[in-house]
Amino acid sequence: MAKKSIDYMAARRAAEEKARKQKFAVKAILISAIVILVIAVAAIIIANKNKETYVPLAQVQTEIDSYYASDFKETDKESKYVIIKVKNYGDIVCELREDIAPITVKNFKKLVSQKFYDGLIFHRVIEDFMIQGGGYTEAFAEKDANSIKGEFKSNGVANELKHYRGVLSMARTSVKDSASSQFFIMHQTSPHLDGDYASFGYVVAGMDIVDKIATTKTGANDVPATSVVIESIRFAEFNK
Repeated sequence: MAKKSIDYMAARRAAEEKARKQKFAVKAILISAIVILVIAVAAIIIANKNKETYVPLAQVQTEIDSYYASDFKETDKESKYVIIKVKNYGDIVCELREDIAPITVKNFKKLVSQKFYDGLIFHRVIEDFMIQGGGYTEAFAEKDANSIKGEFKSNGVANELKHYRGVLSMARTSVKDSASSQFFIMHQTSPHLDGDYASFGYVVAGMDIVDKIATTKTGANDVPATSVVIESIRFAEFNK
């Protein structure tokens, strides 16, 4: 009888110990799962926060220079398209991407509606890099405009558009919030500008005009030997 009693107690203790171990194992698995879940969620949050969600080059290339300037006509209504008429060169049509740089596009549209750019020049031209204008008259008198926040990564703003050939971007000084009216159009892709300048659109017609301007003869400080005058910048719509 005593032996049976001892065997029963031993079996009971063994069963209790097994149950305890199983309970501990389940608890350990749950804790591990929670830890893994927390780490995964944190990783996703960090990745999304730091992710550079740029517009793919292939997508931009299908847009850039995909039309003829004759496909568009000027309009008094605000539009996502503008026509840049360049004296003795021709027309450059750009699409403005307000979804990427809303502050920049709003400012540019305001200046276009004010006819701010009429008679200004492309004052800095560098072949295989970019053409820059929108700040000086033909007599090289500076035309002032209010500055805006720089919409680019190093200034704390996500910007999905890289500086591919044909992309439209804002010029600025070393001060990150100094962009005002001056803009530039990329003659060739320049990755070193990504994240430090506010790209806000691209050429959809007239890259041949950009090429002509980019290869014009220049002198000191990359100023064209013969003035490259912006006759006007106006809103545009499809010429139906």
